[in-house]
Amino acid sequence: MLIGNVGADPEVRYLENNPQNPGNNVKVATIRLATTERYRDRNGESRENTEWHNVVLWRNNADVAERFVHKGSQIYIEGKLRTRQWTDQTGNKRYTTEIVADSLQLLGKRQDGEGNAPQGGYQGGYSQQPAAPVSQPSAPVQPPVNPAYQGPLPAAEPSDDLPF
Repeated sequence: MLIGNVGADPEVRYLENNPQNPGNNVKVATIRLATTERYRDRNGESRENTEWHNVVLWRNNADVAERFVHKGSQIYIEGKLRTRQWTDQTGNKRYTTEIVADSLQLLGKRQDGEGNAPQGGYQGGYSQQPAAPVSQPSAPVQPPVNPAYQGPLPAAEPSDDLPF
C-alpha cells in the first residue's frame, strides 16, 4: 500500500492479446510514484526521504490512469511486488522491481478539466463522491408483521451502501 505523487504522466501501451481480433488489445500503464517520509533527527531537525517506485497498471486500472492521472496527482496504490530480470545490450543481467497494482484510488483535489474524474477512487466501479456516513437509529428497525404470516421474518436490509 502506497500513497504518493506521480512524477510524470502515465506511459500507456497496448499489448496485442489476440492476433485474430486486433481490436481486443490489453492496455497497460506505467507510472513513477514518489513517496516521502518526513521525520525529525536526533538534533530535532526536520528531514525528508523520498523513494521512487515503478507502478504497473493493467486493463481498467490502466484506463483510469490514462484518463485521470497526471504529473503531480496524489494517488493510493495497493498491489504486489514483482521482480523481473533481463539481459541488457552489453550482455549484463539486469533486475527491476515493480509494483503491480491491484487497485488505484485518486486522492487530493480534482484538477481543471477532470470534471468526470472518480473522486472516490477506482476499485472496480466509479464512485463520484465518497459515501456519506449513515446514521444508525437508536432502536433496531423491524419490518411490519402480518399476523396471518407464519414463516420467519425477513432479514433487515443493511443500512450501509458498501460495494461488497
